[in-house]
Amino acid sequence: MEADLFSSQHPEEGLAGVDEVGRGPLIGDVVAAAVILDPARPIDGLNDSKKLTAKRRESLAVEIRECALAWSVGRASVAEIDDINILQASLLAMHRAVQGLGVEPAYVLVDGNRLPRWPYASEPVVGGDARVPAIAAASILAKVQRDAEMVALDARYPGYGLARNNGYPTAEHLRALKQLGVTPEHRRSFGPVRELLPGQEVSA
Repeated sequence: MEADLFSSQHPEEGLAGVDEVGRGPLIGDVVAAAVILDPARPIDGLNDSKKLTAKRRESLAVEIRECALAWSVGRASVAEIDDINILQASLLAMHRAVQGLGVEPAYVLVDGNRLPRWPYASEPVVGGDARVPAIAAASILAKVQRDAEMVALDARYPGYGLARNNGYPTAEHLRALKQLGVTPEHRRSFGPVRELLPGQEVSA
């Protein structure tokens, strides 16, 4: 990981990093995480979760949960995504993640270029998951959580390849939508799903 560009501007203690996973998929909740790292217990190998292997992400997630001063996972449901749109649902999931920390962060750094409406002193950081360790930790927790949920959905709704594609609109997933129909967990506001409604829904 590059050097934390924000360490000189903000104190390490009480600094929360926030990231979300799941804006692009056609199915499932959008998941966010917030992490306050412990400066006395540094974690080696933190990086953008997409740049790590699944095995490395899972081992780091265990270490983050054990060593962080505070961590929390928040989400916005498929119904909320369809109701308020994916951007607003992502911001809502982030807000819930920070609220779930149980402690008031001194400062919050959020991956991306948008901030939720909240009372916390904060700023967005474009590419933050590769630049700020606390954001990288949040990206790892969020991805490990959501990937596990996709594996569970794959078992519940076989044929869509969800354990492999994590819900993204791959050729396999799009083909299965047309052949098998839309599940209750699919996001109806997303074009590839919406165009198949009504009449192609499958039961829970």
